[in-house]
Amino acid sequence: MLHDLSVLDTGNWPSTPGIRHVSTIIPDVATAIWDCLVEEFMAVPSTEEWRSIAGKFEERWNFPLCCGALDGKHVVLKAPENTGSQFFNYKGTFSLVLLAVVDAERCFRVIDVGGYGRTSDGGILANSAFGQALKSGSLQLPAGLPLPAGDHLGPLPHVFVADEAFPLRKNLMRPFPGRNLPRERRIFNYRLSRARLVVENAFWILSSQWRMYRRVIEVQPEVAEKFVKATCILHNFLRRTTQANTQRPFSVAYVEPLPGLGRIAANNPAREAIRVREVFTSYFNAEERSRGKTTCNAPAHKGSFKSHPHILLSNLLQHFYPNTRFRSPIDNIISVKSMNYCFVR
Repeated sequence: MLHDLSVLDTGNWPSTPGIRHVSTIIPDVATAIWDCLVEEFMAVPSTEEWRSIAGKFEERWNFPLCCGALDGKHVVLKAPENTGSQFFNYKGTFSLVLLAVVDAERCFRVIDVGGYGRTSDGGILANSAFGQALKSGSLQLPAGLPLPAGDHLGPLPHVFVADEAFPLRKNLMRPFPGRNLPRERRIFNYRLSRARLVVENAFWILSSQWRMYRRVIEVQPEVAEKFVKATCILHNFLRRTTQANTQRPFSVAYVEPLPGLGRIAANNPAREAIRVREVFTSYFNAEERSRGKTTCNAPAHKGSFKSHPHILLSNLLQHFYPNTRFRSPIDNIISVKSMNYCFVR
């Protein structure tokens, strides 16, 4: 069992004859890990659980009616035999796609593994089980509600947040595109990006814990899919059962994040989707005016770590010190200096 987990950790597939014979059971072990833990640690949320997730997003990330952050990443593979260009992606590598919904505590709530790396324009989201359930309304999301202190705006649906690669839908919010945006749209983009980066944090933690994500995985795609599912469920297991992982000293080496998807679908939003985003924009701007301050000083339309260092820093501090409330990204930077935190690049 320990040897099996070491394969997931390092990505090193056994090569000597004796160990290679034993390693035929490793995919079975990965499958068993998933089957034994999925119902407890990654069951599809019920309506009440979606409502609880939305409450935590509002409390911790200041984005009401949000049921999760959505993103997808390429898991790099050795070129599979006899597959042509199916797994060849726009970055020039071979990969399968991990599509994930992450909650406010950086746990994976829904994952879809196995999309072809080449599927950059044809609908990774649309072809996934989650995307089909989202479109058909079978996810059992809570009924629409007014925003806090926003009864005059009417009820809004519960939504997921994503970056600019995803299409705008009434229950899937993405940033306003472009640069030099008006202040109102920049504030919306900031609030959305702050909530959305929890999924980037989750992928960063995943690739930090499991070293197989830092190299080319030299197994067949169906075996790699089992490995990815096993590491995702073990990620949830560790986060929910190990308290020490949120209290250790914050000295972090740089880990190359998993490659993003790029644009995955045409963005021709319906009128209802545009209306929902405009209502959120009006609400967030009204909140800023009532506070008498602006939390956004720069465009927030990109989704990478480097585009949002202050938001990433805020989220990482909340990860390691969940019981500490920081008022703003500036407070986090001051706290970092005073606590002598050190990033190793």
